[in-house]
Amino acid sequence: MTLAASAEGVLAAPSGGRRARGGYGRYAGGKVLGSLGSLAFVLVVNFFLFRVLPGDPARTLGRGRFSSPEQLEAFSATYGLEEPLPRQFLTYLGNTLTGDLGVSLRYRVPVADLLLDRIGPTLLLVGTSTLLAAMIGMWLGTRAAWAHGQRFDRLSTGASLTLYSMPEWWLGLLLIATLAVGFGPVPGLFPTGGLHSVDVDPWSPGGVLDVARHLTLPVLTLTLAYLADYALIMRSSLLDELGSDYLTTARAKGLRDVAVRNRHAVPNALLPATTVLALNFGFVVAGAITVETVFSIPGLGLLATEALEIPDYWVLQGAFLVASVGVILANLLANLLYGVLDPRVRT
Repeated sequence: MTLAASAEGVLAAPSGGRRARGGYGRYAGGKVLGSLGSLAFVLVVNFFLFRVLPGDPARTLGRGRFSSPEQLEAFSATYGLEEPLPRQFLTYLGNTLTGDLGVSLRYRVPVADLLLDRIGPTLLLVGTSTLLAAMIGMWLGTRAAWAHGQRFDRLSTGASLTLYSMPEWWLGLLLIATLAVGFGPVPGLFPTGGLHSVDVDPWSPGGVLDVARHLTLPVLTLTLAYLADYALIMRSSLLDELGSDYLTTARAKGLRDVAVRNRHAVPNALLPATTVLALNFGFVVAGAITVETVFSIPGLGLLATEALEIPDYWVLQGAFLVASVGVILANLLANLLYGVLDPRVRT
């Protein structure tokens, strides 16, 4: 009986491994299909968003710039607005799949090239801010939860809640007024806006320092605005873990308090913060519209603001699509990573 049971266990082990792998495969496949469905929905909304307005689309986009019917007809023919709506939608799908997002009404260049040119500053600004906010916020949340009810917990939680409720644009203007313009005898230490000085090559060694100096205040603004998310989520997640039995067992084995926190409690509490981090990286593509506008950073956020003024419909459509795809991919990555870190979600 013992040999038979052992043999049965040996034979059953590979099957269980296959079931485990199959379980994650089904979980990942479901998430991928859900992301494809979200992408299809975004494509439909992106097409019909500005076409549901009453009246002639050409006149709406022209904003009174056309003085003759010939100009209006030429504009409609150039952008395919005279075709039936179903044909326009099929053309839009085909062009989008090939990377053709239209031509900007303001800059007279392909929208895809314009977006590629503007996405670099946004990735640099928001990506740096997200990484700094994640590291500082998780550290604050961990310390606050472990010192629950003590002075550090009260101060850090109060500061996080204050930053969380503070508008980004207002915080940016406050930093400009104090650290860029200066106040009283204190001179301005940083530029008020822009990505780099006009007479500086941003790719030279001196240009890199100049770019870093220009980005100090925008990065500081977004870091202070974002770190509250990580601090509060990490604190709440770690507080839920403090009463767990495995921590009591670890302490009973004689582990020091620091080891119990770093080896056991923090890894389990990182799951919600990891999800937030992945989702925030998705919003990197969208950029911080208000901060880029306040500091005149030539990224996707400022481009979208400029496109609203005309309105530059094809730039808005392209920016919305790129931002949505970034969020969908980041959400998919977060779900796949969560399935690896916590196998319970697969069921």
